[in-house]
Formats: sequence, structure tokens, C-alpha cells
Amino acid sequence: MGRAAALLALLAALALYYAFHDRLWDASTWWDISFLALVLIPASFALVWLVLPLRTWRWTLALALVCGVLALVFNLAEWHTPENFCKLLGVSALGFWFLGYFETLAWVVLVAVIIPWVDAYSVFAPRGPTNVIVTEHRNVFINFSFAFPIPGQPNAANLGLPDLLFFALFLAASARFALRPVLTWLLMSLSFGATLALAVWLDLGGLPALPLLALGFLLANCDLIWKRLRRGAASPSAV
Repeated sequence: MGRAAALLALLAALALYYAFHDRLWDASTWWDISFLALVLIPASFALVWLVLPLRTWRWTLALALVCGVLALVFNLAEWHTPENFCKLLGVSALGFWFLGYFETLAWVVLVAVIIPWVDAYSVFAPRGPTNVIVTEHRNVFINFSFAFPIPGQPNAANLGLPDLLFFALFLAASARFALRPVLTWLLMSLSFGATLALAVWLDLGGLPALPLLALGFLLANCDLIWKRLRRGAASPSAV
């Protein structure tokens, strides 16, 4: 009941912010970045923390599909706030479900090492999928991303749906393999704000979010991961 009450309260608070954000204070760029990085982004991903027990639910894939359909309906109706949170919940449920195919912690670590390079190529390569979508099909990117509205403005910072997927996957993995879920959630939440700040500081239109996300997961758990992998390598079944 405690998680359910906290989830409803946080959803209500975020819904109010999303509804009235353009009527709030209009601060400088770096104040806006600080608010997004330290308040709005962690608050939004606290929703993923609160639904983390669903990672063991047998109907996570069905939940992801239902949320996807609802997000489409809300998009067509131009109800962007519920659409936004349906995408977050749906993609998180998909990440929980996807983790079921990872038999060992080593698989998760391998993904955390590989995906930053794939994401960087996708964003920076001239014909990389993300680069093409963002530069030539901006509306497609907006529809397949999660928005963090800027206070006092009609604009928003956006994260792609794959970023949400891997956030949920790594967080669920930290719980499943008895790592450090709280620290993992914290560092990964802050990683998105750090990526946003770097993009503004370097005057870039955007940066890949998965490199710092994966780094956050690995830094939060590096000693435990090392011990588990060494123990696995030393076990007779691994020889």
C-alpha cells in the first residue's frame, strides 16, 4: 500500500507540473538544467523505482502492450501528459520483461559495455538511425521519446524510448542479482541530467544518453560485479 500511495501521489504531482509548467518561473538556461537534472528527471524515474516490484509479474509484456496502445490513443487525442507517462510505464514494463532473457549477470554487464558504442554511433554517424531521425524526422523522434518540460517555456528536453528501456533493465537487474538498486537508481537518474548539461555546455543539439547511463550502472555495482564474475569464472561449472 505504501508504494501504491507514493506512486499515486507522485503521479498527481507530476501531472500538475506537466499541466502548468509553462506558467511557472522563467529562469536562466543553467537554472533550468539544474531543475531538470536534480528534480524533474529523478522524480520521473522515481516512478520506475516505485513499480520495480512488477519486474517479477508474469504479465509485464501484456502491460507494455496495453500502455503502448494507450499512448497511441492519447497521442491521437493530443493528450500529451498521459501519453508521456504511458510511454514511461510501458517501456519500463518491456525492460522488466526483456531482463527475463538474461540468464546471468555477465550478460547484463556485456550489454552495459556494448550499448554505449552502439548509441554513440547511432547519434553521431552521419547516417546513424538516431541522427537521421532527429535531423530529418523530428516529429518521429518526439513521438518516440519522453518529454521533460522546461518551466516557464513551451519547450522540453527529450529522452528516446531506448534510454527508458535500458534504465528499467539495469535497475531491474540490480534488484534481481542483489546488487545496489538504490545507488543504481540514483546514479542512472543523475546520468541523464549530466548528459543534458554536457550537451548544452558543448552547444550540441543532443548527446547519446546510454554511455553515462551504463557507466552509472557499472559504477554503482563495480565491486559486486567483479566479485560475482570472478566467483563464476572460478566455479567448476564455468570451466
